[in-house]
Amino acid sequence: MNKLTKLSTLVFTLISLLATTTMTSVVHADKGYAKYDGNGKLVRPTGYREWIYIGAPLTPNDMNNGKAAFPEFHNVYIDPLSWKHWKKTGEFRNGTVIVKELVSVATKSSSSGNGYFMGDYIGLEAVVKDSKRFPASSQHWGFFRFTTDDHKTLLSTSRVMKQESCAACHSANAKQDMIFLQHYPVLRAAKGLGEKGIGGK
Repeated sequence: MNKLTKLSTLVFTLISLLATTTMTSVVHADKGYAKYDGNGKLVRPTGYREWIYIGAPLTPNDMNNGKAAFPEFHNVYIDPLSWKHWKKTGEFRNGTVIVKELVSVATKSSSSGNGYFMGDYIGLEAVVKDSKRFPASSQHWGFFRFTTDDHKTLLSTSRVMKQESCAACHSANAKQDMIFLQHYPVLRAAKGLGEKGIGGK
C-alpha cells in the first residue's frame, strides 16, 4: 500500500468516525428531556427557563378563605420537542416534560395599581408522560416534586409521587390528557395549528 493510499484510508476512517460520533450525539439529544438515575428517580430538569413558557396560574389565599391549596404563582414550561409535536398534532407526545416553577406572591400593590406580583422562587415540580414507566390509571403521566415541604431545599432527584397526590385531581378536572389546558392559552392557541399558532402569523 503506497503513502497516498494509506493517507486516503486514514482520512476516510477519520471522516467515518466523526460522522458516527455526530449521529450518536443527535440520537442522544433526541431521546428527550426526562433523565432518570439508577434508582428510577427523575433527575431535576435544567435549562427549562429557555423552554416554551405556557402560563402562570395563581390561586391566591385571598380568594380561598386563606386556605388555597396552591397560593403561589406557577410558572409553567413545556420542553421544545413536545411543543413542536403539540403544534403539529394537538397531542402530548410520549416523553413530554412540563415543569412548574413555584413563585411566592411578594406584594399586592405596584405603581400600576393593586394586584398580585411575583416574589421569589420557592419550589419546583414536573410532570412527565411515559407509557413504559407510568400506569394507564394516570394516563401514563408521572408527577414529581423537587422541593422539600418547607420550600428551603431544592432536590437533585425525585421519586414519582403517589397517584392520589396529584394525578387524581388532574384526571377529574384537567381539560385534556391530565393537563389543565383551560388555564394555558398558549397551548390552546397553538393546538394542531403549526406555525399559525405561535403568535404574529
